[in-house]
Amino acid sequence: MRAPFDAAVDRHGPTVLRVCRAVLGPGPDADDAWSETFISALRAWPGLPEDTDVEAWLVRVAHRRAVDVVRRSARDAVPGGAADDIAVLDARAQRAGGTQVAESDDDVSDSHVWEVVAALPTRQRVCVAYRYLGGLRYAEIAELTGGTEAAARRAAADGIASLRRMITAGNSETGNTNDVAANEADLRARRSDD
Repeated sequence: MRAPFDAAVDRHGPTVLRVCRAVLGPGPDADDAWSETFISALRAWPGLPEDTDVEAWLVRVAHRRAVDVVRRSARDAVPGGAADDIAVLDARAQRAGGTQVAESDDDVSDSHVWEVVAALPTRQRVCVAYRYLGGLRYAEIAELTGGTEAAARRAAADGIASLRRMITAGNSETGNTNDVAANEADLRARRSDD
């Protein structure tokens, strides 16, 4: 038997928020996407099959709501579709000057990590977020992004490699190399095999 909806919000809410923040950047747009995700989920909850992977389903809903938030804030209408979703997120990043980082956010323990994630190319950022924050399989990521499973795997791997390089470069400037090892160990611990 599936857990009550409020238990699903408690259990998966933080993951969905991390995904929204990774895709949209910390701030009100990510919070809006999070809220809209759970409003949509509440409407669909009674008809959701019992065997549904709730976390993966919520991450897919969050992806769609994040794209909706971007489209709503854009001046020009943008056509729909998985490949177009990446273009919408790319356009948003360009309008924001390449990064979308809040000046202060009490819920984010390391703003440097968010800055580095926001600096990734859109496809890499989205694939890293869905894989490592949302726990989606590469086939599910490919479906959401309109690419192939191999392309999703490559984008996530390239994104992680870029994150390692950028974080290592930032930490070597400050002399803090322990954070790099801890961050890499954390990423490895979160990753589950397909």
